[in-house]
Formats: sequence, structure tokens, C-alpha cells
Amino acid sequence: MTERSWGRRLTTSIALAITALAATFLPATPAHAAYGPDQQVYVQVIANDGSGMQLARLEGTVAFDDSNTKYRYSLSVCWQSGAYPQPSFLIIVNGSATNYPVWTGSTSATGCQQVNLYSAEVNFGSAVYNLRFDVTAGWFSSSGYRTRTKSSGTYDNPFN
Repeated sequence: MTERSWGRRLTTSIALAITALAATFLPATPAHAAYGPDQQVYVQVIANDGSGMQLARLEGTVAFDDSNTKYRYSLSVCWQSGAYPQPSFLIIVNGSATNYPVWTGSTSATGCQQVNLYSAEVNFGSAVYNLRFDVTAGWFSSSGYRTRTKSSGTYDNPFN
């Protein structure tokens, strides 16, 4: 055996030993929760004074993770021309806990005074069974200033 091949074998053996030790002692990266399919969210708020005036439209997606404690959303609220002031919404978790959405910017779209964008990944800290979105908008009618809150359906967590 030549001196050159012996040195190469020694170097390869040392490299393999270091790799094996590193794999044994270095912690593995934690597993990440997997999200289920996106569920479409849509809520249209219309004035209930007989005028049929469109006030606000919430749309986007929500998804739940398989650990049952987190959810993510990507939503937009169209501030339609009849509404004043700007519409708002809340995220209702498990029918009672209120979470405030995280505003991430605004844009424009046809038929909207403004479109506000909201998205986040939320670690609720305990089991998330379902979500609901409550959208509130106000307007002036012949009888004065009025508000209306419209709720979405319930979005169930498919993992529980």
C-alpha cells in the first residue's frame, strides 16, 4: 500500500467518524406542525335598512395545524363605499375567546374605498376547535347612524 492511499484512507475514516459523532450528539431539528388545507372565508355585510347597501366584504383563507393549538389566516377586508367609518372584524376562537387580527398593510381594489390586509400564524396556547369571523360596519341611513355585525359560519379544525 502506498503512502498516498494510506493517507487518503485515514482522512476519509476520520471524516466519517466525525460525521457519525455529529449525527449522534447534535440535536435533531424539531418537527414542524403540518397545516391542513386552506378553508375559504367569505362574509359580506349589507345594510339591513332596506337599502341593500354593501358595506364590507371579508375574504381569504384560514388553516389549522395538526397540533390543534395553532391556526393561520390570510384575509382582506374591502371597505365598501356605503360604510363609515372603516369596517372591522374579530376572530372568535372556540365560540368565546376573542382574538384581534394582525394588520399587514393595505391596497386598493375596484368597488372598495380601501382594502386592508391581515395575516398571521397564531399560537393559541390550548386546543383550537373552531373559528368564526365577526365583521362590523356602520352607515348613515334616513333614521340616523346604524351598525351591523355579520358572522361567518364556523370553521372547524379538521384535526380534532
